[in-house]
Amino acid sequence: MQFTRFINAFKRLETPFYFYDLDILDQTLRTYTRNLRKYGYIAHYAMKANANPRILEIIQRSGLGADCVSGNEVQLALDMGFDPETVVFAGVGKSDKEIRTALQGGIFSFNCESVPEIRIINDLAAQMGKTARISLRLNPNIDAHTNKHITTGRSRDKFGISEWMLDDVLQVFSECGNIKLIGLHFHIGSQVTDMNVFQMLCDKVNYFQRWFEQRDIRLEHINLGGGVAVDYKNPLENLYSPFETYFETINRTLELRKGQKVHFEPGRALVAQCGFLISRVLYVKIGKGKKFAILDAGMNDLIRPALYGARHAVCNFTSASEKTEVYDVVGPVCESADRFGLSVRLPETSRGDMVAICSAGAYGQVMSMRYNQRELAQAYYSPDL
Repeated sequence: MQFTRFINAFKRLETPFYFYDLDILDQTLRTYTRNLRKYGYIAHYAMKANANPRILEIIQRSGLGADCVSGNEVQLALDMGFDPETVVFAGVGKSDKEIRTALQGGIFSFNCESVPEIRIINDLAAQMGKTARISLRLNPNIDAHTNKHITTGRSRDKFGISEWMLDDVLQVFSECGNIKLIGLHFHIGSQVTDMNVFQMLCDKVNYFQRWFEQRDIRLEHINLGGGVAVDYKNPLENLYSPFETYFETINRTLELRKGQKVHFEPGRALVAQCGFLISRVLYVKIGKGKKFAILDAGMNDLIRPALYGARHAVCNFTSASEKTEVYDVVGPVCESADRFGLSVRLPETSRGDMVAICSAGAYGQVMSMRYNQRELAQAYYSPDL
């Protein structure tokens, strides 16, 4: 994306703010859904990535369902017009209140992660005179080779049901009359760059399918979660994740049974590249052997670098200098972790320059907070400026 056509509009706005290029979002959705529907697959957007109402409205119109991880996300999905039959509810710690919300809403499926959870859902469904559809989230014990904070499919992670628990799970189903097992669910992590990991996942799914078939259990639905990576290093050159290769890998490796439907839960890959955190430079400070570009945006606006050590491309799009310098790009929050990039090469930077932190559409605005009593950043959109 080129920021030049927005510079005059940006200069009139108070920073920091989130800027969403809805043309990028639209093209990403078109690219994703074209590859998805080539194979007849189904997708539920992972709302945790970005729950901005304007973004949700566009995604809902694209025909995707919703993947929710809290009762409030379930309610928001329903309020935004997502068909309940396309809403799934995941999460390792669903409260009674959240379960009741989902049951009342008539959602498609609960992705269940433990024996106690299955029993509670059955009991609450019985109290409400309902039958809950359940997919078992299985832990395939696969290392997704991604950041340790966002990998979810290893045996030591808190997520999912391990193979050694399955006999107990089947016993529970035999005892519970208000739940119906409809499928299997998997999610191994986020920002996965190696397609071989997804091939390994499909091999594990094939194994588990055979395990259930040996016990005369036929499953209607296979949910492979999300996880395909976006390019944080060169986002403006690579706006779209490798959707074609991703789905080809799944289609080639996954052994489906007649009539089975395959589901996905994309989040980051759909919204990351359409969002930017726009900030102004407050000061350029000379440190020992380095320079600091101190922004008016902080970790409260975009916590990923402080929380995960995540790296985002940073662009100074108003400097007219042909000279470049290396800066540590930091924020004003009273934490040493409040930084967006170390040793970032930018055009020579001065007070008042405007900076874009790229790939901020996922886990950006949705995770922002008022730490240090700072104001929440407003959101603006490309067609409106």
